Amino acid sequence: MENSDKNQIVELDLLANISKVLTENFEPTDIVNCLNGVFNKFISLDKLEIYVYDDNTKTLRDFAKSWIIVDDLHQNAYPGKLYLSLSKFNQYDFILNEKGFKIEKFSKLKDANTDESINTILFPLMKKNKPYGIIKLNFLTDISKILTFNFFKALSIASYQISLKIQNTILAEQMQINIDFHDAMKNIAKIIETQYELNYIIPLIGEMVDRFISEHLIYIFLRNADDTGFELVWPRACRDKRIISIVSKITAKSKYMLTDEGKIGIFPLVGEKALLGCVVAHSNVDKLSKKEIDYLEQLTKQSSITIHRANVYAEVLQHATLDALTGLNNRRQFEIRLNQEVATAKRQGKPLCAMMLDVDFFKNVNDSYGHVVGDCVLKDIAKIIKAELREYDIASRYGGEEFAILLPYTKIEEAFAVAQRLRHAVEIASIDITDEKGGCNLSVKITVSIGVYEYNREDTAQDLYKKADNALYEAKTHGRNKVFMYQ
Repeated sequence: MENSDKNQIVELDLLANISKVLTENFEPTDIVNCLNGVFNKFISLDKLEIYVYDDNTKTLRDFAKSWIIVDDLHQNAYPGKLYLSLSKFNQYDFILNEKGFKIEKFSKLKDANTDESINTILFPLMKKNKPYGIIKLNFLTDISKILTFNFFKALSIASYQISLKIQNTILAEQMQINIDFHDAMKNIAKIIETQYELNYIIPLIGEMVDRFISEHLIYIFLRNADDTGFELVWPRACRDKRIISIVSKITAKSKYMLTDEGKIGIFPLVGEKALLGCVVAHSNVDKLSKKEIDYLEQLTKQSSITIHRANVYAEVLQHATLDALTGLNNRRQFEIRLNQEVATAKRQGKPLCAMMLDVDFFKNVNDSYGHVVGDCVLKDIAKIIKAELREYDIASRYGGEEFAILLPYTKIEEAFAVAQRLRHAVEIASIDITDEKGGCNLSVKITVSIGVYEYNREDTAQDLYKKADNALYEAKTHGRNKVFMYQ
């Protein structure tokens, strides 16, 4: 077989391997790593790197590590001065001919017809005849002595295949962002219908926004109780003093504000013309894009409705006795009944037990299926609790996914048996989530952990449920789906 035929087979084999890699891999890191492996089978390649132009930051991003930007501080570390605007690509074309080739790309690449070695090739990634990125090939040896004209053409075809894959990957990522946004909007709307407690609402909103704007840290501030300033309510700490300073300047009439470099965005939460607080998006690297700003504006408007509604009903709910979601006693009513039952047990010398129940891995349910399904799980568990208790037992939703139960006239052995029966009833139940997910016969399996404690005359009312809560902690640390008595 002649050398030209052998070379043609090698070139076709390279292209076939590249096509296979691009078909089987979807994550940017996997794509780049596998392409490196394929090229190393055929040529002495040191490294393949892919950079995509980010119009938002006006510079290049490492495709395999999308958070890394090639900026002014790093451009000297990359041969060929990659930081040059991609609009100049057309001034630097490959000059090919049958006798050989030379590369005139960026200033540091040398002519292949001279005695100087060449170990780098840059291929443009093209979209509608416009460059949007670079494929950079670093070779271990002088490529002018290795690559043939036809092999070089094969590399050009490969760059076209890779370019299409990257475009599809970027499009898929953007589509997923759109899906996540609409899911977040639906979830916040659902919270409006079912939740009234800010302590529960704010972390849910924070997690949804944080997951959606994943390249930025998200903070939520609310007006403090005396209306003199702002208090960080999610997450627990903010170390950037600039954020605190900017937040203090917003008013109910403020629109969203961006810092000069575009890396911090402040989005007011306003309800009925009153300033409720704000959502802050902060990054040391990324600017907020126009689309992210639009999404954040919509998310904060929806969140404002939820928070305002919670504030409006706060006083009413202070006097209410039932939890809006589950229909069980709310936390305030639990504390009233706790004091009453402890006083009765102490006065009459009758036994009294408390149980604290927590849904195992509840955060995974919210993360996997959404908060709408999480609410469905809580409602169904409340139904099981009601079904398994006596008429005079007192069940309450203590907060989030935790429930508190008082068992009057009950000794610890009986309470332990009730807890085991309740735990088993939850374990064997299949919670139907068909309506929430819009699927066909969808269900989830859930388990709970329970702590049990019997009151003694030396205990305060707070001791009763705190010791039951300590037993709950033991149940969770020993593997969950268990009942533990306080020791």
